[in-house]
Amino acid sequence: MTAGLTAAGAVLGLVRDQSLAHYFGAGAETDAFLVAWTVPEFASTLLIEDAMALILVPAFSRALTRRGAVRALVRSTLPRLALAMSALAGILVLAAPLLVSALAPGLPDPRLAVDCTRLTATCVLTFALAGYCSAALRAHGSFLPPAAIYVAYNVGIIGTIVVLREPFGVRAAAAGVAVGGVLMVAVQAPYLVRELRGRKHVPNGEPAGDSRLLVLGLIAPVIAFTVSRQSQILIERFLAAPLPSGAISHLNYAQKVAQMPMILSLMLCTVSFPVVARAMASGDADGARRRVERDLLLAAVVVLIGTSIVIAAAPQIVEVLFQRGAFDRDDTAATAAVMRVYALGLLGQTTVGTLVRCYFSASRPLWYPAAAMAAGLAVTAVAGVVGAGLWGAVGIAAANALGITLTAVLMLLGAHRQAIPVRVRHLGEGLLRLATAAAWATAAGWLCSVLIDSALLSLAVAAVVCVSVFLVFIACAARAPDIPPLTRTASRRLAHARCHGAPHRRDPSTAAEAAPVGGDVPLDRRHHG
Repeated sequence: MTAGLTAAGAVLGLVRDQSLAHYFGAGAETDAFLVAWTVPEFASTLLIEDAMALILVPAFSRALTRRGAVRALVRSTLPRLALAMSALAGILVLAAPLLVSALAPGLPDPRLAVDCTRLTATCVLTFALAGYCSAALRAHGSFLPPAAIYVAYNVGIIGTIVVLREPFGVRAAAAGVAVGGVLMVAVQAPYLVRELRGRKHVPNGEPAGDSRLLVLGLIAPVIAFTVSRQSQILIERFLAAPLPSGAISHLNYAQKVAQMPMILSLMLCTVSFPVVARAMASGDADGARRRVERDLLLAAVVVLIGTSIVIAAAPQIVEVLFQRGAFDRDDTAATAAVMRVYALGLLGQTTVGTLVRCYFSASRPLWYPAAAMAAGLAVTAVAGVVGAGLWGAVGIAAANALGITLTAVLMLLGAHRQAIPVRVRHLGEGLLRLATAAAWATAAGWLCSVLIDSALLSLAVAAVVCVSVFLVFIACAARAPDIPPLTRTASRRLAHARCHGAPHRRDPSTAAEAAPVGGDVPLDRRHHG
């Protein structure tokens, strides 16, 4: 069900981008909106997907091991978070002209970008509240409401565009970000309130929550990593602003489509991160290691299959999704070229997103991920300056792929020395074999795609061929990675639910003690708990 909601949110994200492309094309107006879109993109990574989860999920997991500490944790953190984010949102509204000039100094119409930025700035508060609810619910073992937030978010944006586009133009999309942020909180708040009502108050003398949660020394490594990771977008838009009109739009559309495989692959890690954090809280580092290794290989399978399809059939994908209305054939060609290059960094993105949980599952977050991300960001900036001058938007996308791949290599090399000591050589060999399979699948899919004229049929054939060749290569290759099939994992989970009732009703504070990491799901083929 989590996979279904995640996929639905991703599909609605495509519908949102299709609406933007259809009504506003890929020109100066959409470039102005996408500069303002930097705020929700940055805020979602910092406040929902990475920093907030990496800080709060372990904190709630530790609180759940102490009866009654959850309410105290909420009382000590939520009011301060809401106050700080409200102040930050107000500052962004007032400083919107300065922000636009800093993000895109060569933008043709900065006034439109300023108006859109002031509307999107409200998401800083709503995203913070949504991220807080998501982290708390996941730590409690409730995954469906957090998985539904991007469905609600994109419904809010699409609906607002449809209703308000005539009088307000692209500003309607910016207003939709504000509406969508409110809906993200609304779909989760009732479930969190229900969980908290079921918790007992803290008795006198018992430790109350994690009072160190908001200490700068503890959250600074997480924030530094997240800011560095999301700063890739800032570099892209800064370098693309002086390029011909539409460059920012082409980069955006290409990135949104190319990252869909990564989003689906990291869904596995999102669901298992609370399990890993709970295992570390109970001292089971070996069980956490097995879970992380399995998750990384499973995520690599998903993202590499998606990468093969994107590279093999990028023009057909863009034509089917976007080529209508104000989005013409030239926009399709430019977006497809950028998308193919973006896809080269997807495995690096997935590896970073998976391994960072090794570093941040311990009680004290580590600085190594931030240093690795900073090194990758520096490479992205230097290569981006050179690439933008030589190849325009395609060069910027290549710099992005190069920088994130370097970060992934650095994090993989350093992972064996951290709180969850993963087997670097084992993972490296597995990823290399999977990447080889993806290369063969890409070549076969591309060959089939160029032989068929119809875009939709060509895309369908290329997708089937890519998946088939990838799976056949893995099945026939010597020493193929030992990857538990998703179907078996899902079937065991459903069988357990039928026999023992819905798993989310269990007390998460005792689940880690009563079962091996991963609950009833075996971690690999040799360990069944």
